[in-house]
Amino acid sequence: MAKKSNLPVKAEVIKKFEPVQSLSIAGMFENWFLDYASYVILERAVPHIIDGLKPVQRRILYSMFEMEDGRFNKVANVIGHTMKYHPHGDASIGDALVQLGQKDLLIDTQGNWGNIYTGDSAAAPRYIEARLSKFALDVLFNPKLTDWGLSYDGRNREPIELPSKFPLLLAQGVEGIAVGLACKILPHNFNELIEGCIESLRGHATDLLPDFPTGGMADFTKYNQGMRGGKVTVRAKIQKKDKKTLVIDEVPFSTTTSSLIESILAANDKGKIRIKKVEDNTAAKVEIVIHLHPDSSEDLDKTIDALYAFTDCEVSISPNACVITGNKPAFLNVNEILKHSAAGTMQLLKRELELAQDELEEDWHFSSLEKIFIEKRIYRDIEECKTWEAVLEAIDKGLRPYRKKLKRDYTQEDIIRLTEIKIKRISKYDSFKSDEHIKSVEAKLKEIAHDLANLKQFTISWYRNIQKKYGKGRERKTQITYLEAINATEVVVLNQKLYVNREEGFAGWGLKKDEFVCECSDIDDIIAFRKDGTCVVTKIAEKSYVGKDVIHIAVFRKGDEKTTYNMVYQDGPKGFAMAKRFRVEGVTRDKDYDLTKGTKGSKVLYFSVMPDERGECVVVTLKPKPHVRNLLFDFEFNSLAIKNRSAIGNILTRHSVHKVVRKKGPLSEMPPPPPLPSTSTASTSSATSPATGNSKVPPALNPTKGKTPPTNGKGQIDLF
Repeated sequence: MAKKSNLPVKAEVIKKFEPVQSLSIAGMFENWFLDYASYVILERAVPHIIDGLKPVQRRILYSMFEMEDGRFNKVANVIGHTMKYHPHGDASIGDALVQLGQKDLLIDTQGNWGNIYTGDSAAAPRYIEARLSKFALDVLFNPKLTDWGLSYDGRNREPIELPSKFPLLLAQGVEGIAVGLACKILPHNFNELIEGCIESLRGHATDLLPDFPTGGMADFTKYNQGMRGGKVTVRAKIQKKDKKTLVIDEVPFSTTTSSLIESILAANDKGKIRIKKVEDNTAAKVEIVIHLHPDSSEDLDKTIDALYAFTDCEVSISPNACVITGNKPAFLNVNEILKHSAAGTMQLLKRELELAQDELEEDWHFSSLEKIFIEKRIYRDIEECKTWEAVLEAIDKGLRPYRKKLKRDYTQEDIIRLTEIKIKRISKYDSFKSDEHIKSVEAKLKEIAHDLANLKQFTISWYRNIQKKYGKGRERKTQITYLEAINATEVVVLNQKLYVNREEGFAGWGLKKDEFVCECSDIDDIIAFRKDGTCVVTKIAEKSYVGKDVIHIAVFRKGDEKTTYNMVYQDGPKGFAMAKRFRVEGVTRDKDYDLTKGTKGSKVLYFSVMPDERGECVVVTLKPKPHVRNLLFDFEFNSLAIKNRSAIGNILTRHSVHKVVRKKGPLSEMPPPPPLPSTSTASTSSATSPATGNSKVPPALNPTKGKTPPTNGKGQIDLF
């Protein structure tokens, strides 16, 4: 009978299943996550600086090299062959293979491989074919110079990196997202890369700029050599077909005709642009036809600007040149990558020359041994030998007198190789042909020695030969230009109307029963000035609160350096009347700005808007007061300097003002400013109010005539 435990049932169960050793989940997560992050960075997303390839691309190309026989192979077969090197399935291999094929550099394609202009996908792998291009065979493979490693299952060997003699990383471009970092290198022009490599070898500085397969126009002012923080602005090429038709024949990189048309239709639905219809006639070349409305009053230039402002006809691309070097990620600019590639190519060519030199020297050595072995009839010395050791000894004895004629001493392997010469070859041996062969080998050795002595020039000649063979038809497609920024508010279609309720302080396009202000768009900002001397800038909406007692409201243009505001305000209930001229260029939305000194009870006595810096003349009427004889005087706003909105202005008068009205102005066609509400202490008049009584003002009281008015000791002019 089992001994009964004294522990409670639950405690006994817990003790039975208690782990022998506790593990830290945090530590396990940290180690596993670091392993995963390192694997994604090094083995999946980021290309290697030596060959410019991601692991999946390298495995595809090496598999195609193993299958290479000059004929096309079904892509399905290439994918299947690559799966013994790549552990992530056929879908990732197929996608990477199609992307390589669409770049038209390393792979010759046959069948429907999709369309980079329209975004159409390729046909199924069983229907399309591929093979390595001659360019790839020339610049990418050399098993003798390749470093090898085991595949993921240990059954095969695969290249750690391919001995690339061309900056494929910059030619093809690459994009990848890893853990904690990303890579985006833009494609560059084939011929410009070769010229850049040559200039780098000559010790000159290079300045590479991208070239996109889809063409278009690009501004590389902020390219920053492809490093983080840079930006490239790319635009479609838009042609004018007639007065109501536009044609897009080149699209920006990273877009397709489908996505571009969708963005155009979306902008049209939102009222940003006005178009009748869009036709996509793209086939071998891009052709998107945009038809405008027959009754449209917009000119074509403004419509083109609107397309750039509101659609994918203009896109911004942010490069981020990140590569694997020294088995870790590094951020390098494109010129440094090009320099590294040019130096690497020169070293690869040097190693190829040295290998060829070793092979030729070995050829010369054995050809000379064979000549001595046959012409001196040393082979006859082995006829009487009965053992293998005796054969080797006999040949060694026969060759000894001729050692000085060789560049190196012969070895036992050389002697064994001599014994493998067939009798038929000995009987048909031609001494003249042997001498000619040895002379040709010596000539090649001399040529290689010259190339090694002038390695830089040899590398430049190699680049020139590659350019001659493969550079035709690879001219630059993207036009390099400077693109001016387009202000969206200036080109947008005016699809709304601005209304205002001045007393209640509401404005927007939904107040159709209130006062109409102007035509506008739904992306505009509006600026509102109030009677208390404050202003605010806010986004236009159907109905928004801008503050009560609005004296002026309009569409606001950020950075406007022309529009000038003239204002007279009273500083508090008993303060002086101040005059100022100012502009409002940059503000923060929905923030109230005080245009006065900030004294409580300040109010605006006169306000007007001028489209430029030309001023105006106003008539100031003072309140009757003992000892004040002249109650009227003129004031020219041109006497004030134009300052920013925070300037407090100059003293207009120390006496109480009854009203201020415009006398004259250079812009009679300007719409009058809205009248200010009347008060018990002061009043204002619109720009069309008559300047009554001005003829009685003595010339001495006009501050714009005669002597300069005195100051009050603080740099402010006391005008009365």
